[in-house]
Amino acid sequence: MSTPFYVSPQQAMADRAEYARKGIARGRSVVVLTYADGIVFVAENTSRALHKVSEIYDKIAFAAVGRYNEFENLRIGGVRYADLRGYSYDRADVTARGLANVYAQTLGTIFSSVGEKPYEVELVVAEVGKAPEDDQIYRLTPDGSVVDEKNSVVVGGNADSIGNHVGERHRVGQSLAEALKVAVDALARDPNGGTPRTLTTEQLEVAVLDRRRPQKRKFKRILGTELARLLAGDETAADEPAAVETAAAAPGDANGATDANGATDDTDPDVGELPPPAE
Repeated sequence: MSTPFYVSPQQAMADRAEYARKGIARGRSVVVLTYADGIVFVAENTSRALHKVSEIYDKIAFAAVGRYNEFENLRIGGVRYADLRGYSYDRADVTARGLANVYAQTLGTIFSSVGEKPYEVELVVAEVGKAPEDDQIYRLTPDGSVVDEKNSVVVGGNADSIGNHVGERHRVGQSLAEALKVAVDALARDPNGGTPRTLTTEQLEVAVLDRRRPQKRKFKRILGTELARLLAGDETAADEPAAVETAAAAPGDANGATDANGATDDTDPDVGELPPPAE
């Protein structure tokens, strides 16, 4: 009788982590920064339909890199978790920390499961507070680890090099235009020291959680002319109404939880649910 092939648990986990890391590194980075009035998300993304940055709930947004189908399932599950919790208890009970814990359990269960491959995703869950010191940013890795980040975080692609550039130039209290310039300059850098690229508005996906908005929902996408003016250093562009605002909650949506484009989530309830945590 042949001897079964044996791999130590430590080696098996290291191999799964390396597999997920390589998949994430093939994607393009997302930069998340605090600024004076909230949190800005900047991603290099030419698609206007497949978003890397999305709204989850009133003051909470989600950013991800890696396999789109995997992080989209997590996003949908997060929206449903937030909507159900807000409806069952109170809207204030939906927090970024609670959502990060749910994602951590899900990712950890999948990562340790022998029957399926680990998710090739890295997530950022952020919540804007009433004051800058109340802002929260959490980074989640494929093995379910949660890191409480301060002021800035970069995930995906050449995250180490971009993160170093951001760390050197980002300052607490910067205006939106200043923070956006730091993020775009970091994304445009050549990791090999060559000439930086020029990123246009069509190549960028930008959104903010703006604490100054009078609505309960603080998420707003920055598009077109407004984005071009901010990239040019025009500070007044951020104070004008967005060209495309999120719509009001549709009838029948008890909590008003809609997606980042203002549309209610009408996905089949049996599709995209968060897998159950381990017993």
